[in-house]
Order: sequence, then C-alpha cells, then structure tokens
Amino acid sequence: MELHKLDDTLTVAPQISVADVAEAARAGFRTLVSNRPDGEGADQPATDAIAEAAREQGLAWIYLPVQSGNVTDEDVERFAPLLEQAEKPILAFCRTGTRCSTLWALSRARRDNIDQLLNTARSAGYDLEAQRERMASLASRRDA
Repeated sequence: MELHKLDDTLTVAPQISVADVAEAARAGFRTLVSNRPDGEGADQPATDAIAEAAREQGLAWIYLPVQSGNVTDEDVERFAPLLEQAEKPILAFCRTGTRCSTLWALSRARRDNIDQLLNTARSAGYDLEAQRERMASLASRRDA
C-alpha cells in the first residue's frame, strides 16, 4: 500500500485492495474514504468488498465517489466536513490519490496558505498547480 501523508489527519493513497484494509487498520487509521466510483476500472476491487473489510476491521467507511478529472464544487462541499467530523486519522483513496489530494487542497484553500498547500501536495507526489486559480478563488471567499 502506497501512502502519501498530507497532514496529521489525512493520508491519501492510490487504489487499495481488500487486503490493504487490515494494514490500514494496523497503521492506526480510523476512517477509510473512497473517492473512486465503483466500476471505474476493470482492475478495481469492488467497493462493497472494501467497505465490508473496513467494517470488519472496525474502521469507519465513507463512500464519496468523484468523477476522475472533474472535481466539482459540490464534491468539495461534501468532502470538507468529513475532514472535520470523521474519526482521525483518515485514509482516502482513488485511482492514483490525485482526486483525494485535490479535494483536500480545495477544501483547505479558504483557510490555509495556497503555496503551502501546493507544496505539501507536491512533497507527497501530487502536482496540483493547475488548481491554483481555483484555490485562489475559494480563498477570496474566506469571509463569505
């Protein structure tokens, strides 16, 4: 399992397997978030199987599918509260981890420094520079 820590509460990963769920539990994760729609790829494990494994391991399970290459404002609005409310630490996954990282950066743009968010994502292996303008737009609404 390939893990990329973004902050103390959220780590992202490319697609995990059912066997990886036990490893995630042993690593101390408390919540597992899937941002990958079921059936997106032929090599993808069934979401229900991962959800069942999460429950068996005592992990909270959140299914928040996001279309690849199309993170909407609604997706961000649904993801942001789980960063605050879900039991931590959280492990979120999608095909490569980019959607999860994008959701995190856009969710945090209203309150955190954009350069720091982009640098953190870059250090974790995700280039989100293409999101800079969108993040700036969100930041401009901090007091909204």
